[in-house]
Amino acid sequence: MTASPALGTSRTASPELLRSVFRQHAAGVAVITAAGERPVGFTATSLNSVAADPPLISFGVGTSSSSWPVVAEAEHIGVHILGEDQQELAATFARSGADRFGPSTDWRGGPEGVPLLGGVVAWLVCRVVARIPAGDHRIVIAQAVLGDPTGGGRPLVYHQGSFTALRD
Repeated sequence: MTASPALGTSRTASPELLRSVFRQHAAGVAVITAAGERPVGFTATSLNSVAADPPLISFGVGTSSSSWPVVAEAEHIGVHILGEDQQELAATFARSGADRFGPSTDWRGGPEGVPLLGGVVAWLVCRVVARIPAGDHRIVIAQAVLGDPTGGGRPLVYHQGSFTALRD
C-alpha cells in the first residue's frame, strides 16, 4: 500500500502547524466588544453558533489579550458580524495598541452598556454564561438577548492570513 500524497508531508502537532492548517480554513470575521472603565474589543474568527434553544454562541479569547481582563468580568458582550467593506475596522480591532474606539470608529453605547459598532452586517448583545479554560485562551459561551440581523451586505472573510470577500 502506498501513502496518500496528502499524508506524505505530515508534521508533528505544534502551534505553527495549527496556524498553518487553519490558514486553509475560511472563517467569518466578527468583533467582540465589552464595557469596562473603557470599552474593549477584538477581532475574532472563532465565533460559532452553539445552540438555537437557548440561543448560544461561543468564541475564543487569549488570556494575554488586552481585552481579556474586561471580558473576564463582563456580564454582557457585543458580537458584530463585519461586512466585506470593513477590512480596516477588522484590522483596527486586531492590531495591538490601536485606538479601537477612537474618532474613526462608528460606535455607541447599546443595551446593557455594551459598545455597539455601526454599519455592521448584524449584531447581538449576549449574556455571558460560561468561560471555559482552553490552553492559553478561554472559550466564552454567551446567550443572545437581543440583536439586529438587518444590516445587509456581504460578510467579511478571513483566509490565508488576510481579510477578503466572498466571490460570486
